[in-house]
Amino acid sequence: MATSRARRGQSRLRRPGTARRSAGRSVLRWLAWLLGCALGPLALAGWLWWPQPLPQTPFLFELTPGRTLHGVAQDLANQRLLVLPDLFSLLGRLHPRSSQLRAGSYQLDGPVAPWDLYALLFRGRAQQHDVTLIEGHTLAQVRAALARDDRLDHDVQALDDAALVALLQPVAALPVAPLRAEGLLFPDSYFFPGRTSESQVLRRAAQALQKRLQQAWDGRAEGLPLRSPYEALVLASLIERETARGDERPQIAGVFVHRLQLGMRLQTDPSVIYGMGTAYQGRLHHVDLLRDTPWNTYTRAGLPPTPIGLVGMAALQAALHPVATDALYFVARGDGTHQFSATLAEHEQAVDRYLRHTDQGRKP
Repeated sequence: MATSRARRGQSRLRRPGTARRSAGRSVLRWLAWLLGCALGPLALAGWLWWPQPLPQTPFLFELTPGRTLHGVAQDLANQRLLVLPDLFSLLGRLHPRSSQLRAGSYQLDGPVAPWDLYALLFRGRAQQHDVTLIEGHTLAQVRAALARDDRLDHDVQALDDAALVALLQPVAALPVAPLRAEGLLFPDSYFFPGRTSESQVLRRAAQALQKRLQQAWDGRAEGLPLRSPYEALVLASLIERETARGDERPQIAGVFVHRLQLGMRLQTDPSVIYGMGTAYQGRLHHVDLLRDTPWNTYTRAGLPPTPIGLVGMAALQAALHPVATDALYFVARGDGTHQFSATLAEHEQAVDRYLRHTDQGRKP
């Protein structure tokens, strides 16, 4: 019994010291916690803003559509650009633009900090590739230009006309599939991040055309001899190929509309040339005007069955807002402008002057 009391007494004697040691440990833990609170943000900030060396210069990487930030971080870590990929993806979710991860091709030319990577990926500073489709070019010229572009995946080169129509007609939203895919693309520069396929370029150009064509058709002048937006596109393609002068397009449109209203044949050389295809060698002869094709507007009345090239907005607006004119003829002066005539006699005089090089004329 005495031993038990002694032990209890000893235990009571040790308690003050034990309490002091426990208090000391608590103070140390608090100090460590405070130090961690102070140094942790500093360490994190240092990591976020400390430039990481590149594995090689320049450093290229591709961010494909649908990738997550976590997947991108793991890829960059595997390529030795990024350390702590899990922390990178975790902090990235707190970024105000975290939902705007931009696909594309990225190039780094020097050390980059994780914070700069966020700016790069979320603000879409990817390399942009551009593909330009030119007004007046035919589909054959477009396909040849795409085939020469090594930044594209060539997935339409083997497609025939029917397959191209099937690819583009739903996007162009035409009620009836056309004979050819000619003219279903809007001429413009199209920018793409990363690697792009030819079909993506063509479908975007077809969507752009559909939007602009419908808007132009909805605002058309009254009384035009055109039954559909597609016929407007066909007429605009003739205007596009006849002149590059913006001030003359509405006049040429007026001549074509006047002829259509009177039931006269359009008799436009560019449509004949288009119908000749590869048989055209740079010079049009009188016999060519008599050789019948679906696009020969000397041998056939009305509009050709399809456009003869890509149509820009100026030509499209001219087709739908032609100048009211009594002119039925025009001939090139040789300086980029045209002479317009209301009668055949006036037209023949203009042809003598500008094309047949009479004494009164001048060479083009």
